[in-house]
Amino acid sequence: MKRRPITCLLLLLPLYACRPAPPPTERPPEPQAARATELRDAIRAPQDKARSVEETTRKAAEDTRAAIDAAERQ
Repeated sequence: MKRRPITCLLLLLPLYACRPAPPPTERPPEPQAARATELRDAIRAPQDKARSVEETTRKAAEDTRAAIDAAERQ
């Protein structure tokens, strides 16, 4: 008596369905809030640095103008 391939498949299907799931290999994803904070900080850091440089440059320009005005008055 010949066994049919479909019969073998039907007998093996329950065995395949009962095998344990593989363990997770990746870390669980980070919460969205943590990533949003990191992105916000990464964007703001160069902007804050530019603002501080701008303030320093503005003060230096004011000091230079004041020095020029003082030299012209003499």
